[in-house]
Amino acid sequence: MPTSRTRGRTVRFTAVTAALLTAAALTLTACGSSADPSTDNGGTAPAVPTQDVVSHIAKDDAIAAKLPADVTSSGTLTIGTIKTPGLANLPLGGEVDGEPVGLHRDLTDAVARVLGVKADYQYGTFPSILPGVQNGRYQVGQANFSVTRDREKVVDFATFVTDGQGFLGTKKVTQDKFTQIGDACGYRIGTAPGSSFQTLLEQNAGVCAALGKPDWQVQYFTDSGPITLGLQNGKLDLYFGPSLSLQYAESRIPGTRYLGEIYKSPVGFVTAKGSPIAPALVDAVNKLISTGDYAKIFAKWNVPGNAVAKSELNPASTF
Repeated sequence: MPTSRTRGRTVRFTAVTAALLTAAALTLTACGSSADPSTDNGGTAPAVPTQDVVSHIAKDDAIAAKLPADVTSSGTLTIGTIKTPGLANLPLGGEVDGEPVGLHRDLTDAVARVLGVKADYQYGTFPSILPGVQNGRYQVGQANFSVTRDREKVVDFATFVTDGQGFLGTKKVTQDKFTQIGDACGYRIGTAPGSSFQTLLEQNAGVCAALGKPDWQVQYFTDSGPITLGLQNGKLDLYFGPSLSLQYAESRIPGTRYLGEIYKSPVGFVTAKGSPIAPALVDAVNKLISTGDYAKIFAKWNVPGNAVAKSELNPASTF
């Protein structure tokens, strides 16, 4: 069974500078952190929480019985995800024995325990996970996927957290706080292709003209190294990304500040359309909520405000 125990193992951080040097190996991470707890912004990186909040969780036979026969017989659930700090395992980025740790990993491991299966993590890039779920390579996808109308046409969602779409800006941005997407007009934006951020930018393509402002300029990157570098060398003004990650990134990327969240959306596990796995995931998350284990995981990572009251199957999307 998957656990979150870390005693006797080494927690490793990745420095921002190392992230820049190895950008090709990264995929849309919000930021890096360092083996030396000091940061380039003069602060101190918080220690990665190590308390075990997962290994005591027991299988729920009634919920596990809802899994398809091939999953039950193999005892394994294939999870397509991305091995990067920040996005895949909000809110902290770190590794234990080469495996990412964070909020999302603890939640996924906890769900696997309720279902009585082992989570088999297989790593890809952010743009590759949804197609991998659709073609059967992965039984479940988990990469901080916001619920959107377009995504719900091709995959099923089992929600487990809320996150938002926000901006990280450089000193070139004079506004203290963004409250609407039109605040980004006239700036150079870096974000990820195939993401909810791209969807929102495309859906609001006429906003700047309506406001009498110059349009934004968008560059898309499948990994965050170039975005981080672009913010630092002046080629980008804004990073449009997940709010939880960007708040963490503010203290890790020199010369940047978090400008606020402009949208809030549910985030979920994704499965193939019509798969019986999705309803089982919903029930597993709701079981964790009812036992209090869900709240303990959020308390461990200090983000209780991003918890959901209940998991839902394919909730209505706002965009």
